[in-house]
Amino acid sequence: MILKNKNIFVTGVGKGIGLDLLKTIISEGGFVYGLTRSKKDIKNIKNVKNCKVFFGDVRDQKIIKKIFLLSIKEKRIIHGIVNNAGVRQRIKFDELKEKKLRDLFEINFFSVFRILKSYFSFYKKRKVPCSIINIGSIVGEIGFEGLTGYAATKTALIGLTKSLAVEKAKEKIRVNLLCPGFIKTSYFNKFKKKKFLYKWTLSRIPVGRWGLTSEITKIVCFLLSDNSSYINGQIIKVDGGWSAS
Repeated sequence: MILKNKNIFVTGVGKGIGLDLLKTIISEGGFVYGLTRSKKDIKNIKNVKNCKVFFGDVRDQKIIKKIFLLSIKEKRIIHGIVNNAGVRQRIKFDELKEKKLRDLFEINFFSVFRILKSYFSFYKKRKVPCSIINIGSIVGEIGFEGLTGYAATKTALIGLTKSLAVEKAKEKIRVNLLCPGFIKTSYFNKFKKKKFLYKWTLSRIPVGRWGLTSEITKIVCFLLSDNSSYINGQIIKVDGGWSAS
């Protein structure tokens, strides 16, 4: 169990990659402080042991601070953070309003910024080694029609990750960005009904299929573990070869 005795804070644990990640971290011996904005999802997780899941929005600093304070009170010092929560909007540039773009940045970028600022304010004096994984997307580096706003938020995470990794390395804090391609999450079945678009995505993926959430979560757990102690400031694409083709 590569995460034995490690405590990890994960956002967006209600479904998809986040839910699978919560379970995988626990199976690897870790404890999870999770955050989801869906009360329904909390009910689905209530029987899972070795975790505490909170209802709230990643933009709400009160709930973020509450979780960090609780971890200190319970003497479960946080060794890893996975900024997984995010939203994806397909809007063509001509139809993209500034307000919508700001909303996308608030969730996909500024929430990450504020979570990390909050973490450092609580933990800096404790000098605890930490592995931070931001979840991006291959869209952050590759142009996709109708995803200008979403792509901009994920590109911003690249700059944040690389610079923070350099700045915090001396404090034994590593920061990496994981960029999934097309993964079978909750929207897969709906997407598959768009036959032309679905066939086009398959034609672009060298391995000929969409990825599984487990193929993301296992890599995240590796990056959270001490086995990846020399990996820092990297943009890791998990896309079946899409970005190489």
